[in-house]
Amino acid sequence: MAPIKVVGINFDHMHMGDLLRRAHENPEIEIVGISDEQPKRMADAASKFGIPDERIFTDYQQCLESTQPDIAILCPSTATHGEWVERVAPYETHILVEKPFAASLEEADRMIAAVAKTGKQMIINWPLAWYPPHVTSKRLIDEGVIGDVLEVHYYDGNRGPLFHVADKMPVDPEEARQHKNKSWWYKKALGGGSLIDYLGYGVTLGTWFHSGDKPIEIMTMVDEPVGLEVDEHSITLARYAKGLSKYETRWGTFTDPWTHQPQPKTGFVIVGTEGTISSYDYEQTIRVQTNAKPEGEDLPVDVLQAPFQGPLQNLIHSIRTDDPVYEPLSPEIGRIGQQIVDSAILSAQEKRAVPLVDC
Repeated sequence: MAPIKVVGINFDHMHMGDLLRRAHENPEIEIVGISDEQPKRMADAASKFGIPDERIFTDYQQCLESTQPDIAILCPSTATHGEWVERVAPYETHILVEKPFAASLEEADRMIAAVAKTGKQMIINWPLAWYPPHVTSKRLIDEGVIGDVLEVHYYDGNRGPLFHVADKMPVDPEEARQHKNKSWWYKKALGGGSLIDYLGYGVTLGTWFHSGDKPIEIMTMVDEPVGLEVDEHSITLARYAKGLSKYETRWGTFTDPWTHQPQPKTGFVIVGTEGTISSYDYEQTIRVQTNAKPEGEDLPVDVLQAPFQGPLQNLIHSIRTDDPVYEPLSPEIGRIGQQIVDSAILSAQEKRAVPLVDC
């Protein structure tokens, strides 16, 4: 088969480097172009992945017109996801948008509508969806090991988005702190803040664990750091017909979980009618309680198999076979997550519980 042609457009989010690395390592893919208005931001990727000068663009339109890609990877600031999808969709390419979905439900719906006109696919990549502990947990849920899911407890984050770059390479902590007020991550108008950055992870995978069930009511509290426009810590309670779930986001964990798990650990605890699962990021086992083993047992995580090892691999499989994409990446599940995020933002602003919002 001819290789799948991929471009990377807009390097606001450091995960562009991670996604291009996956593209570079995939023999089915050819990176035919990268584009950003600031050439300096592309230099590292161009060097690492051997991208020649003629495939490097500062004009996204020229990039798309010259390369005619099959897939465009978009990594813009959160509040400009809608704008960038609307710019790229007319070029009739499949689109991978790095998390989160959007800064608002209205923006998410614009993105869905823009791609629907083309007959192509759009997926939202949530890196936590590829962590073996969480994939294993979902398999056990679907097998009925813990009965019906009643509660999802989520805590996740890291030391902060400026403390690392692509491939999670660390940055000097003092330098990171000094750049807070200069970075889009800390600009409210651009979709900054730990809530928008990390709540989408929790509630999208939470919706997956809840088998698509929606909550009825949301209550959220955020911190208000002195000198910053956005939050670094949020706690959201979601009331479902069957009970309560809790989703907590944190920029400022004691350690980054990919280096040393902080306390509290990052990941999920899932409670069902017949058991429980603790599923922590990066760990090699999950812990399961059941009626047969109420004392609990540690189970090894699944070894992920193709086409469920990453977003590009899965999207290519879907393109070539017409199989549906991996469910957490679908706009349908992501839209429910975005409803919860919008509700959480409204609740935090109004300092009260709110019903689940919709456009």
